[in-house]
Amino acid sequence: MKIAMFSSKQYDIEYFSQYAGQYYHQIDYFDTRLSEATVKMAEGYDAVCVFVNDRLNQQVLDELVNLKIKTVAFRCAGFNNLDLNQAKKLQMNCVRVPAYSPHAVAEHVLALLLTLYRSTHKSYNRVREGNFSLEGLSGVEISGKTVGIIGTGNIGSVTAQIFRGFNCEVLAYDIAPNHSWAAENNVTYVELSSLYEVSDIITLHCPLDEQNRHMINAETIRLMRQGVTLINTSRGGLIDTQAVYEALKRKHIGYLAIDVYEEEANLFFEDLSTDIVMDDLFMRLTTFPNVLISGHQGFFTTHALNQIAKVTLQNLQQVEQGVKCDNVLF
Repeated sequence: MKIAMFSSKQYDIEYFSQYAGQYYHQIDYFDTRLSEATVKMAEGYDAVCVFVNDRLNQQVLDELVNLKIKTVAFRCAGFNNLDLNQAKKLQMNCVRVPAYSPHAVAEHVLALLLTLYRSTHKSYNRVREGNFSLEGLSGVEISGKTVGIIGTGNIGSVTAQIFRGFNCEVLAYDIAPNHSWAAENNVTYVELSSLYEVSDIITLHCPLDEQNRHMINAETIRLMRQGVTLINTSRGGLIDTQAVYEALKRKHIGYLAIDVYEEEANLFFEDLSTDIVMDDLFMRLTTFPNVLISGHQGFFTTHALNQIAKVTLQNLQQVEQGVKCDNVLF
């Protein structure tokens, strides 16, 4: 296959180049995002390979078909940037990487939480400046906390198991609960409202769709405990950022850790250190001492990057050969 990879970075080139020859694919790498303005760049290719911020709406999909491209390979698990109904209508071949490394994201949840709770980022900077004072660095222990896991798929289930190792009571909510897994791991499924009401820590691990967009909003925040810790490493659109910002100001949310942001397409994966960031709400979030933001790096481990490359290329080979692919979307 001749593949146009959009939103490619140097690490994509490095890892995909290691395996492309094994599958006899030719890949051309474009750092441009796929959108209405750039879709013409896919002319002459057999497939496009896309990431989280590429745009696959009706107009883009229609143009891909006009260019005789009917295969879209997501090198990620989520596909909320795809017009699913239009893709089905056009009989597009859409494949993804559903489980490149659940441990990568789950461990990043704990990295964010431990950093916030123990102020290790502040301590690191102090020590580099020769400041060894402990004033203002008193921390919070995870042990004994009640943790609410929203979404118990591959990542959520690993996250739950890690928190059990921290001696936490783990509650969970999922639209398709896995009761046998819950019993084996001492996890209790509850209604979503109950999870909000009793959890000290709430962490999101569900895909984004129109039904759960802004599931964390002013109304659901009011159900939560005063001082609740909120973590999102899934998709930014699950959170109404304005509502969370207001809750931080009145100290209803005690800590916020996010690896995703609903307007991240204009920010993440780029070096904007010499530019003015025009997103006022995002910049206000960065001023809070109890907020920690990372730039969608939860997936970013060597193991995960290897898996993403291998599985994506295997998906494309199976589509090309017309054999069964377990990672098709529909």
